[in-house]
Amino acid sequence: ETPGVTITPKDGRAMAVGIFDSGLGGLTVLEAVTKRLPDVHFVYYGDNAHAPYGVRDADDVYKLTKTAVEYLWAHGCDLVILACNTASAAALPDPALDPGRRPGPDQTAVLAGGCFWGMEAIFEEVRGVHSVETGYAGGSGATARYAEVSQGTTGHAEGIRITYDPGQVSYGELLKVFFAVAHDPTEVNRQGPDVGEQYRSAIFSDDPLLQNVARQYIAQLNEAGSFAKPIATQLESSARFYPAEDYHQDFVRRNPRHPYVLVHDIPKLETFRSTFPELRQ
Repeated sequence: ETPGVTITPKDGRAMAVGIFDSGLGGLTVLEAVTKRLPDVHFVYYGDNAHAPYGVRDADDVYKLTKTAVEYLWAHGCDLVILACNTASAAALPDPALDPGRRPGPDQTAVLAGGCFWGMEAIFEEVRGVHSVETGYAGGSGATARYAEVSQGTTGHAEGIRITYDPGQVSYGELLKVFFAVAHDPTEVNRQGPDVGEQYRSAIFSDDPLLQNVARQYIAQLNEAGSFAKPIATQLESSARFYPAEDYHQDFVRRNPRHPYVLVHDIPKLETFRSTFPELRQ
C-alpha cells in the first residue's frame, strides 16, 4: 500500500513479479499490487488452476509451493510473492465493546480458524495466556477424533481452547489477534489449502456477554471495511470442546521445520510478533 514504489532490476529491463496463490487470496493481492506498480509485469499462478483445492498433506503443500515457484522462475520472474488475503493488523480498530482487563479468575475462549496448529502457536505467545489446547469445537464427543473430523461431516471445527488471565489480556484483545493475524475471517469453510466445514471461521461461547462482544466487533470491522470481503466468522452458542490427539498439541513448537508449518504458520507467527509486541508474553 506504499505509493511511489519503484522496482528496477540491475540490468534495467522490465521487472517480472510472480504471485503464487496458495488459496490465501492471490487475486486480491494481484489487484492491489498492480494498481501501485503499473509498469511491472505480473505472472499469476493459482492452485485452483493447476492443482485441486483441499491439499492437506504437508508433503503435498511443499510440492505445490515448489512447483509454483519453479513455474514462476521459468517464466522469467525476478521475485515471487506468496499471496495472503489478511488485513493489516495495525489497521484493525480495537473492539468498541470489550469487557476490558479486569482482575478475576481465569477464563476460557474457544476459537476456530483453519488448521489449529498455527492458531495454537500464536496464542501461546499472548501475554496473560496460561495454556492453549488444540481440539474439536462443537459437534459430539462420539466423533471428536481427527480421522472422523477431517471428513468434514461431524459438525466440528478444528479449534483452540485458550485459558487466560482477564487481568492481563481482555477478551476483545484476543479477538483482535484472532481477526488480524491468526486466520482469514472472510473465507467460508476453508483456510488456504484446507477445505471443509471443519476449517470454518467460528467463535464458540455460551456466555451472552462474550457473544455480544464478538457480534459487535464483527459488525464494527465490516462497517469499517477492514477486509476486502465480508467477514464469514460464525458465532456458535456452544462451549463444547474436545481435546485433540496428543500429536496435535504444541505442534509448531515441536515441529518448526515441518513443510506445512514453514509455509502457513511461521509467517503468521512472525506477523503477530512484529505487530503486537505489547501483547507478547
